[in-house]
Amino acid sequence: MIAIVDYGMGNLRSVHKAMEKVGFAAAVVREPEEVVAARGVVLPGVGAFRDAMANLRRAALDEAVKQAIGRGKPFLGICLGLQLLFETSEEFGSTHGLGIFPGRVRRLPPGLKIPHMGWNHVHWQKPVPLTRGIPDGTAFYFVHSYYVDPGDQDLVAGVTDYGIPVTAMVSRDNVFGIQFHPEKSSTLGLKILQNFGELVSTC
Repeated sequence: MIAIVDYGMGNLRSVHKAMEKVGFAAAVVREPEEVVAARGVVLPGVGAFRDAMANLRRAALDEAVKQAIGRGKPFLGICLGLQLLFETSEEFGSTHGLGIFPGRVRRLPPGLKIPHMGWNHVHWQKPVPLTRGIPDGTAFYFVHSYYVDPGDQDLVAGVTDYGIPVTAMVSRDNVFGIQFHPEKSSTLGLKILQNFGELVSTC
């Protein structure tokens, strides 16, 4: 079973339906024990970084996520769920994240239309299981005002251009994060979720 973490923020229903549409059992979970027990974990999210971290800590879901990752379970962060994997965010001052990856979450610079909302082409930087069967340059749907600035460029698996290079996907070992919304990105967005589900099923 794939656990979709409910911490009070995010597009849980659409992610849940998308996982089931591509053929994998998933459940929205709220208890730390359910996160740790799952075969794979998805951390979705829409909203403010500071509020998200407060909600995760209040429910002890932050430690459950770290424990699941530490045990090697396939993990996927989507949009805000990607950003939470990093050390800090400058949204509303400075807020500590989960610290799984080195780096900072920054606001898109002045002069760009914010939020970044719409379809953008993503170029793969390295082969990862989630992008199997998906051509380089495929367009995915983005909605965000902040972007991740990784402290280790080896993490970067996909990049899009929005006036500046924006990290669209990161990957290291069993942990993946994507800035766009695969559940809103048509057939090839669903293919990413299918690839994640197949990865979970082999672990």
